[in-house]
Amino acid sequence: MSEKSRLVILVGSVREGRFGPVVASWAAEQAREHGGFDVDVVDLAEIDVPLALPAESPKLAGDAYPRPAGMSALTERLAAADAFVIVTPEYNHSYPASLKAAIDWHFSQWTAKPVAFVSYGGAAGGRHAVLHLENVLTELHAVTIRDGLAFPNYYLNFDLEAGLPHDEQAAVYAKGMFAQLDWWATALKDARQRVPYPG
Repeated sequence: MSEKSRLVILVGSVREGRFGPVVASWAAEQAREHGGFDVDVVDLAEIDVPLALPAESPKLAGDAYPRPAGMSALTERLAAADAFVIVTPEYNHSYPASLKAAIDWHFSQWTAKPVAFVSYGGAAGGRHAVLHLENVLTELHAVTIRDGLAFPNYYLNFDLEAGLPHDEQAAVYAKGMFAQLDWWATALKDARQRVPYPG
């Protein structure tokens, strides 16, 4: 049996009253049911991620990049990951500043790793946020997965007390997403081990 891939599920919103932990918990359970992942849920609300960054580039500075001491655990968890699921709301047709800061404090931690998205919001279900994230993560040499999950009008379409979507098909879509994510995680992990990524 092949070794499980290390999956970080990143909760991107730090807003008071946020829905992110509910949907992240559900997504983590779907990932565990898939069976191909060791799951690590990282909640940005529990980590000090400053918006102001140093003048140095994390790409050029590498391990010498001067991150705050309180961010070391986040950096280590991102670096250890073979794959990511980013859970994001949509704020003003984009994603939260907290998530952008966490991404910008890092570089190589995303490189040559697959990223899937679970979004939520109003009528668009967070799709505008995901489109922006796809552009950003492509710039960081991550591989974004085509099939993601979106929860439009989540406050109507999710049982907040039970932590479950009303639509039972959501679990079916999750299986498809995690199957793609597992394939890419395995392929890219093997590639990274064989030869350094040239980016």
